[in-house]
Amino acid sequence: MIKAQLKISGGWRTRHGAHAWLRVRGYISTARKNGLHIIAALRDAITGNPWLPTTIEMA
Repeated sequence: MIKAQLKISGGWRTRHGAHAWLRVRGYISTARKNGLHIIAALRDAITGNPWLPTTIEMA
């Protein structure tokens, strides 16, 4: 996906911008793998109610 971003816009302006873009891509990827509707997951994250994967506790 990084290559696609480089081809589309020529890259990122700052390291911070690249880091933010990668965090969003990671969130989308994880949400998709867990069967969530991507637009709803992004909306919830922006409004302060992000989806978080459940953790498995080992007893």
